Amino acid sequence: MTDIDQAVVLPPRIRSGDRVRLVSPASFPDDELLAESLRTLKSWGLIVEVGEHALDRHGYLAGRDEDRLADLNDAYRDRGVRAVVATRGGAGAYRIADGIDFAAVRADPKPLIGFSDITNLHLALWRHCRVAGIHGSLYGARSARATRRLLLDSETSTLHQDAEALTAAADVPGTAVGHLVGGNLGAVVGFIGAGLPSLDGAILLLETARDIGLGQVDRHLTHLMRSGSLHGLRGVVLGRFPGFEHYTDRGWTLIDVLQDRLGALGVPVLGGIDVGHGDDPLPVPLGPVAELDTTTRTLTVGPAVH
Repeated sequence: MTDIDQAVVLPPRIRSGDRVRLVSPASFPDDELLAESLRTLKSWGLIVEVGEHALDRHGYLAGRDEDRLADLNDAYRDRGVRAVVATRGGAGAYRIADGIDFAAVRADPKPLIGFSDITNLHLALWRHCRVAGIHGSLYGARSARATRRLLLDSETSTLHQDAEALTAAADVPGTAVGHLVGGNLGAVVGFIGAGLPSLDGAILLLETARDIGLGQVDRHLTHLMRSGSLHGLRGVVLGRFPGFEHYTDRGWTLIDVLQDRLGALGVPVLGGIDVGHGDDPLPVPLGPVAELDTTTRTLTVGPAVH
C-alpha cells in the first residue's frame, strides 16, 4: 500500500483567499451555469477568475481548439492559480488533451475539477503527471458541498452504494485496492490506442448517460477487453448510467450487459455509486488509492489534496 501511495502526486489543498480559474476545455456553459459556479466558489472565500475564452462559441465547442487549450495552459502556468475548474463537459476536450503543458503541471500540481468529456483531460494528466483530480462538478447543493470538502480538506472519503441505483445489481463479490482511474466510459474507450494510461493495478471507474442503446455499452466494454487495456485491473466501480432505467433490447437490460461483460474479468465489481451524469451527483477523487468492498458496499478513496 505504501509503494502505491508514493505513485500519486497530490496537489496542495485549497485555502480561503486562493485564486481559482474557470475554463471551458470542451463545450461552452450557459450563463446560468457559469453564474452558479462563480457564486459557489466565491462563497468559499476564493478569488475566482474566468478564462479569456471560457464563453467563446464555435459550433458546440467553447471556441477554437487553440484558444481552449491556451486557457487551460495559462491556468496551469500561472503559479497563483490553485485549482482549475471546468465550466462543463460536452465535447472537445479530447481534441486538446495531448497539448497540455505537462511540464507546467508537474512543476506546479493543482487539481482539475470536471467530469464527462473532461475525463479526457484527467486521463492525460494521470498518464503524464500522475496528478490527482476530481471527477465532479459544482452544480447542485450536494455536489458543491462534497466538492468543497475534497478541495479544502485532506481527508479520505467514503462513498456508499445506493442499493436502489440501477447499477447496484451488477455487483461481483470481492474487495480490491488500487488507484482509482477512469470516468466517462466513452472517453476511456476513446483513449485506446491514443494514450490510455496503464490500468495495471488500478480500479476502473465507469459511468455514462444513454446516447443510443445497449449495443454501445456492449461495444465499449468489449473493446476495452479485446484491446488488452484491462490487463492487471484490480476492480471496477460503476457510477450512474441514466437513461437505461427502463430500457430493454430484445430481453436484455443494462444489468445483463454489465454482468455478461464485466463478470468475465474475474475482478470485483461494485455498482450503485452515486457519481456521474444526472442531478446533484457526488464527486470522487481520481488517482488516489481506493478500496472497493462489496460486503460493506463502500468505495473508500484517499484524499485528492494534501
